[in-house]
Amino acid sequence: MAETGKRKRIFVLLLAAVAVLLVAVIAQRRQPPTLSIARVTRQNISETITSNGKVEPIEPFIPHAEFPTFVASVTASEGQAVHRGEKILGLDVADVRAQLSQAQANLLVAQTQLRNARAGGPPEELAQIRGDLQQARVDADNLGQTEKSLEILVSKQAATQYELSQNQAALAKARARVQELEQRKEALAQGAAAEAESTGLTAAQAQDQVKSLEERLRSATVISPVDGTLYSLPAHQGDYVKVGDLLAEMADLHHVRVRAFVDEPDLGRLAPGQEVQATWDAKPGRMWSGRTELIPKQVVAHGMRSVGEVLCSIDNSKLELLPNVNVEVTILVFERPNAVVIPRSAVREESGKHYAYVFDGEKLHRREISVGIANASEYEVVSGLNENDRVALPGDRNLRDGMEIRSAEAN
Repeated sequence: MAETGKRKRIFVLLLAAVAVLLVAVIAQRRQPPTLSIARVTRQNISETITSNGKVEPIEPFIPHAEFPTFVASVTASEGQAVHRGEKILGLDVADVRAQLSQAQANLLVAQTQLRNARAGGPPEELAQIRGDLQQARVDADNLGQTEKSLEILVSKQAATQYELSQNQAALAKARARVQELEQRKEALAQGAAAEAESTGLTAAQAQDQVKSLEERLRSATVISPVDGTLYSLPAHQGDYVKVGDLLAEMADLHHVRVRAFVDEPDLGRLAPGQEVQATWDAKPGRMWSGRTELIPKQVVAHGMRSVGEVLCSIDNSKLELLPNVNVEVTILVFERPNAVVIPRSAVREESGKHYAYVFDGEKLHRREISVGIANASEYEVVSGLNENDRVALPGDRNLRDGMEIRSAEAN
C-alpha cells in the first residue's frame, strides 16, 4: 500500500509540472514579439561613390631615347627633388656628332649647288661666257663700224675692195661668235633651271637631316624642365638604350591627378567640382582632398568591370602620394544638412514605393514615405515622417499594419 501511494504522488507531481509548462508556453505565445525601435532624427547626410583609382602626375616630363646608344653619365638619383635646368643624365653622342658633321658638309654642298643653279650656272663658267660674249659683241661692233668706213672709202677709191671683203669676212665671223656664245649662255641657263628643282630637294633633305641630328644631340642631355621630383630613373650609367626606351620621369607632384574607375551605374551622378577624398593603404589614417575635374564621355572595360575614368585633382602638398600607386577614392555626390534621417533597415520597398512601420507604443502602422539621398546606413526622408517618430527595424520578421510588438530599445 505504501508503495502504491508513493507512485500516485509522483504521478500527480508530473502532471502538475506538465500543466505549468503548458501554461507557460501558451502565455509566451500570447505575448507580442520584441523588435528593435529606432527614433527618426535630424542630422547631416551625404551620398558618396566609392571606388578605386590610380595616382598620376598632372604634367609629367618623360624623355625617351631618340637614337640607340649607351648612357654616358647619370648625375641624379631616383626620388630626389630636382630643379629647373638641372642635368639628369647624358647619352653617348660620338656617332651623332660624326653624322652631324657629315650632314652639315652635305648641306653646304647642296646649298652651293642650289645657289649656282638659281644664278644660271656655275659662277666660273658663267663669268667666262659673259666675258667672252661681251668681247665678241665689242669686236662685232668695231668691225661693223669699220665696214661702214671702208664702204665710204671704197666709193671714194681711198680703199680697195679687197680690204672691204676682208673686213666683211671678219665681221661675219665675229657675229657668228656672238651667236654661239649667246646660245651657250641660254643652254647653261636652261640646264641650271632644270637642276634647281632637284638641287632644291637635295638641299631640303640635307637641312632636315641636320635638324634631326641636332635634335638628337640636344635630346642626349636630359634636363629637368620644372622644379619637381624625379620619381623614376630606369636608366643607369653604361646601359645600352634603344629608340623609345624610357630614360626618366619627373614632375611637380604638389598637385597630382587621380584616375578613379567609377562603375557605369554611378556615372550619372557625377559632375565637375565634386569633393573627393583619397586614401592609400600604405599610409593608414592619412587622407588627401581634391575635386573632380573631367567627367568621362565613354565607358571602357577595366578588368571584369565597365567603368568611366573620372579625373580628379588632388592636393599633395606634402609629396606623400606617389605616381602609379593604387588608392581608394570617395566622391561626395550629394550633401544635405539637417535632414530627417532613418536607418536603411527601417525602409521597405514595394512596387517602386517606399514605406516604414511607425511604432505608437503598442502597435505598428505602415506609412508610405518619400526618400531622398542615401548612404550605406541611412536614408533621407523627404516626406511621411517627422523628427522623433519611432520606426521598427524588422530584421528577418514579416511585419503588418496594426501588429502589436514590444520595444526592445528606443533611441
